Amino acid sequence: MNTFGHRFRFTTFGESHGKALGCIVDGVPAGIKIDEEFIQSEMDRRKPGQNKYATARKEGDKVEILSGVFEGLTTGTSISMVIFNENQKSRDYANVKDLFRPGHADFTYFNKYGIRDYRGGGRSSARETAARVAAGAIAKLMLQELGIEVQSGICEIDGIKANNFDFSSVKNSEIFALDKDVEEAQKNAILDAKNTHNSVGGVALINVKNTPIGLGEPLYYKLDAQIANAMMSINAVKAVEIGDGMNSSSRKGYDNNDQIRKDGFKTNHSGGILGGISNGDDINVKVYFKSTPSIFIEQETVDIHNNEVNCALKGRHDPCVAVRGSVVAESMMSLVLADMALLNMSSKIENVKKVYSK
Repeated sequence: MNTFGHRFRFTTFGESHGKALGCIVDGVPAGIKIDEEFIQSEMDRRKPGQNKYATARKEGDKVEILSGVFEGLTTGTSISMVIFNENQKSRDYANVKDLFRPGHADFTYFNKYGIRDYRGGGRSSARETAARVAAGAIAKLMLQELGIEVQSGICEIDGIKANNFDFSSVKNSEIFALDKDVEEAQKNAILDAKNTHNSVGGVALINVKNTPIGLGEPLYYKLDAQIANAMMSINAVKAVEIGDGMNSSSRKGYDNNDQIRKDGFKTNHSGGILGGISNGDDINVKVYFKSTPSIFIEQETVDIHNNEVNCALKGRHDPCVAVRGSVVAESMMSLVLADMALLNMSSKIENVKKVYSK
């Protein structure tokens, strides 16, 4: 499936080494002011080749809006956007044309479809996430109208954990670090892995402020379930924690419950979600990225004929995919919230009457 969402939904297209990639966003209400500079700034946060902590692939990631916007406002029809690839080096993948790269989707795609685009993984490449960020920027513009703020940052690299979560420092960090006190150690871990032709994993924290109460559609379209679905659809993500996550299983009920006062919750162990519905508190989600599978150490694998061979990769790859992946996770959170906000409008007859009252 290439489509995500129910009421506010998007479909992506394109491959890593194809001519272009892009997305079509459906369900966007008419009248939203489209800030193209903001959309491009979102793309720039994710784009490759910006510093030594990311892949050297140089892509402008310039977004071109093809439809759904007139005189700076959304028209209520499908918004289509395209991003042309500029810096493919398909020759770097010639030596793995018939091999399955360890840790990648090569093996499963080939066995499922009987054919695969070996140039950077084709459709399975994280290059596809550029289109998600473009769609996510549209969702953010809608959420801004509602006063909802979505932000992200890196809270762990190679086991080096942040002790402080300062989102204001993220924009000034080359690796979007949340804690200045451990940022240098996290950077060194990335460079050490890069210099030894290896890679490291990391954890992104996604935070949502000013979330209204009531987002989420039980039982089978819960807010936390869709957040987990969205995050797990991102390349290299292997785990998602909502609120205190795994720690919730080691506490007794009294310690884990978020007691309620007239001015709100005393704590936020739940991460802002109860029964699959937002409770008005901050939504907090941790997204765990595995170490980038593209490394330059020779590894054992098999070819398409099941012969045992060695795999020696070439090309340009992120030594830590979590860094740019955090921007994608932030975009996916925005897309989920936009979808849930529109779905929630029909939860009460009073809301429907407001639309159709004379």
